[in-house]
Amino acid sequence: MSRRKYILMPDSFKGTLSSSQICRIMKERILYHDPQGEVISIPIADGGEGSVDCFLEAVSGEKIYRRVTGPFPDETVDCYYALIDEGKTAVIEAASCAGLPLVEGRANPCLTTTYGVGQLIMDAAARGVNKIILGLGGSATNDGGCGMAAATGIKFFDNEGREFIPAGGNLEKIKKIDVTGQADVLRNVSVICMCDIENPMYGPNGAAAIFAPQKGADEETVLLLDKGLRCLADVMERDLQLHVAEMRGAGAAGAMGAGAVAFLHGKLLNGIDVVLDTVGFEQLLDDAAMVLTGEGRIDSQSLCGKAVIGIAARASHRAVPVVAVVGSIGDGAGQAYDMGVSAIFSINRKAEDFSVSKGKSEENLYHTVDNIMRFYKCFSGKTAF
Repeated sequence: MSRRKYILMPDSFKGTLSSSQICRIMKERILYHDPQGEVISIPIADGGEGSVDCFLEAVSGEKIYRRVTGPFPDETVDCYYALIDEGKTAVIEAASCAGLPLVEGRANPCLTTTYGVGQLIMDAAARGVNKIILGLGGSATNDGGCGMAAATGIKFFDNEGREFIPAGGNLEKIKKIDVTGQADVLRNVSVICMCDIENPMYGPNGAAAIFAPQKGADEETVLLLDKGLRCLADVMERDLQLHVAEMRGAGAAGAMGAGAVAFLHGKLLNGIDVVLDTVGFEQLLDDAAMVLTGEGRIDSQSLCGKAVIGIAARASHRAVPVVAVVGSIGDGAGQAYDMGVSAIFSINRKAEDFSVSKGKSEENLYHTVDNIMRFYKCFSGKTAF
């Protein structure tokens, strides 16, 4: 009998286990019960911190280290991005040089910039890539991607014709955008953004109102930032003939989602779809016995473009069972069964507070996957193992 193939594609359990740790534990238990099995591990990240490493673990490639402008214009940071697909594709995390951990204790979305993200994009383009995957999660910024755009050669001018690099707090000063000086090296580079939120650029559900408070903004600052994004959207529409403010995901990463579309002609896609396409998931499903996925909590919110549902949607078309191993199960999770998920298992084996159970996450995951494999053997033929 041919070897059984198991595909592991878990998202992280926030605050407890990384997706790589989950893959390691799952693989160990699977091979314990099926020593001849083939295990393919593809840790999932949502486009935030850790995305580059997840891609490298899944498809291999090369880390490119660079020192670029950090979240504050007068600082630099060491970071890296990945080259995959024989150097044809770059994977860049906005959080690597403009992320919240870099501003801990001094967050200020009025001042933070995405300029370093643009520098990484330019470095990758200069190396001849034809595609850039840009993860938008975890940013400390609210500049609409203007800093990123400035690093690629786009110019911003105030009412007196003076050029400046906008940040979240002075977007209102933008009176003209000139894209004619953007670097030619970007012309043949497609930009795909990993974006798992649906928020528009501004308004009550926009970038500032929903996300700026966690980036250090008080109520007054949120209003200032939102007003600036409205101004930026108006100038984009006038000078670039692009209406991006209401696009799904325009508000991602302090409206860098909108900026990626307007300044880089980028596309905003669900992060899991980007991952599945990049790793060739459809081909991996050939002869697969099971897909094990999961996330920290599955509930009604998980049904909108998250990893588990994205994976199940594709696997179900090939009649491959999808098992979701999760930290907890919330209201509405049962709808996942109608969307391709075959079974859901919580790793929590006792009714106890998360402050206690999180310290047992590795142990609980270990036993949960062990039980899944023991049960699986009952119906797949003991002699096969």
